[in-house]
Amino acid sequence: MSEAAKKRAIYEDLCALPENIVGEIIDGELIAAPRPSRIHAAAASRMGGEIIPPYDFGRGGGPGGWVILLEPEIALGKNIVVPDLAGWKKERFPLQEPHNWISVVPEWICEVLSPATAVRDRVIKMPLYARYDVKHLWLLNPDLRTLEVFVLENGRWVLAGVFAQSAKVKAEPFIKVELDLSVLWLA
Repeated sequence: MSEAAKKRAIYEDLCALPENIVGEIIDGELIAAPRPSRIHAAAASRMGGEIIPPYDFGRGGGPGGWVILLEPEIALGKNIVVPDLAGWKKERFPLQEPHNWISVVPEWICEVLSPATAVRDRVIKMPLYARYDVKHLWLLNPDLRTLEVFVLENGRWVLAGVFAQSAKVKAEPFIKVELDLSVLWLA
C-alpha cells in the first residue's frame, strides 16, 4: 500500500488495542508496544514516588503546586502521546474535559528509555515535545542508570545535565528537593 493510500490513525484505533498494549498516534501513525518491562516500570514508578509527594502533594518540605501523572494520554495537536510521567502546574491542569486525553501541554515530561523505545523517544518524540513547547524533558535510562535533563530554549533542547548511578540531583523544574537516583534502580 502506498503512503498516500495509508489510513491515518484515529483515537478509536487506540481504544481498539488490547489492554496489555500501550498505543500512541504520532504524525498519523498508530504506534503500539507491549507494556514496559519490570525494570522500566520500576524506574518510572520510583521516579513518580520521588517526585509526586513533594511536588504534587507538598510532602517532606516540598513546594506542591503540581499535578504529576504516570502514563497520561496527552494530545499534541493531532498526536496522542503517552509519556511515562508528565507534570503540569496546578493552575494549568484541566480537571475535566469531554475526552480521555489531556489537551493542555505539560511543563515537564519524563520518558524512561528502553532498548525498544529509545530511538522513538529521542528521534520522534523529543522534536514533537519541542514543537509543542514542553519546557522540560527528562530521559531516564534504567539500563545505564542515567538521567539526562533537557531544557527548551528558543525551540531547541539544551542539555542541562547528565547524572548517573547514585547521584543526588536538583534539576529543573524540580530544584527545591534533592532526588537520589540510587532509589530508582532495581537491585
